[in-house]
Amino acid sequence: MDEFESLNHTQWECLYHVVFIPKCRRRTLYVELRRYLGEVFRRLAEQKESRVEEGHLMPDHVHMMLRIPPKYSESQVVGFIKGKSAIHLARVYGERKRNFVGQSFWARGYFVSTVGRDEQVIRAYIRNQEAEDRRLEQLQLLR
Repeated sequence: MDEFESLNHTQWECLYHVVFIPKCRRRTLYVELRRYLGEVFRRLAEQKESRVEEGHLMPDHVHMMLRIPPKYSESQVVGFIKGKSAIHLARVYGERKRNFVGQSFWARGYFVSTVGRDEQVIRAYIRNQEAEDRRLEQLQLLR
């Protein structure tokens, strides 16, 4: 917090909380894909001079906190990450999986929210999302 990035004539701190899902919310992010996608997302973000500050891959969706410079819109960066990661998944896993949809792996659209001053709260939310989901599922079982 309060560590600003800079461009030639700009001091900036642009953090975004981004959530997106695979098509039909298939639970394919676990198993093999989960290990590799984090690094793929980081490398793709760096190509747009952005950085993944925090991230967590859930069974059926992705949570990320992205630091994006103001010269790019968040839709450019998120679209780039989703598109290129889908192409990567199609190349690496497309030949091995029968029902793999490849280049249309991610659903259209995404959720984005600016982080602002509650950065620590959102970081904790992203880290603890999986445990919270398990807790809520346990409560559903008791009903």
